[in-house]
Amino acid sequence: MHNSEEIHTHSDVLKMLDSLLREPAPFWNEFYTNREKKIPFFANIPDENLVSYFEKGLLKHGKTLELGSGPGRNAFYLAQKDCEVDAVDLSEEAIQWGKERAAEAKLPVNFIHGDIFEMNIEENSYDLIYDSGCFHHIAPHRRMSYLDLLHKALKPGGHFALTCFAAGGQYGGSEISDWEVYRSRSLKGGLGYTEERLKKIFSDFQLIEMRKMEPMAECSPTFGIQDMWTALFQK
Repeated sequence: MHNSEEIHTHSDVLKMLDSLLREPAPFWNEFYTNREKKIPFFANIPDENLVSYFEKGLLKHGKTLELGSGPGRNAFYLAQKDCEVDAVDLSEEAIQWGKERAAEAKLPVNFIHGDIFEMNIEENSYDLIYDSGCFHHIAPHRRMSYLDLLHKALKPGGHFALTCFAAGGQYGGSEISDWEVYRSRSLKGGLGYTEERLKKIFSDFQLIEMRKMEPMAECSPTFGIQDMWTALFQK
């Protein structure tokens, strides 16, 4: 009989390292259960950087995958820009909320409840992959899996756009080393990145733009808070 705690493959190593950290699905389900919480990104408005990419002509409509979509605020904007949108999230609560919002707005977003590393993705199938706030919650040992996903899923010439915690930021961005994640068995609320480190991690892609997110007023039609990196890359 196969012992589930035996290590035979690279996949077994990843699963063992996953088990050292908190179980993410229950955490995010609880996080999205109370929709009235004063969480800045619960507002149903898109990221200011995503809007700017379309306004500047850096992006145009196409098949899009959003990683860690939450209840869909960026997915809805992409659908309004005539993108065919698949939006995936680990939280069943977030996906349900997104489906309700999509039905109310009559927007065609394909919400998928699941783990981004267990998705069956067709090779070279997406024009754009968007990630707002997922990457900084990914453990160091899963970064390689994340890059593999980008390389597999993006069409040649396709774009990848990212919004993530800056190191030492106001809302998150722990500055611990990758090894310390496993010593403490915690991402400390989300890992923080420097410009240099992001360029190194995504060096296989062509950098189009990297800058800090523009803080936006509460009444603004777009979302923006300080201490977040935004970046647009091309395969």
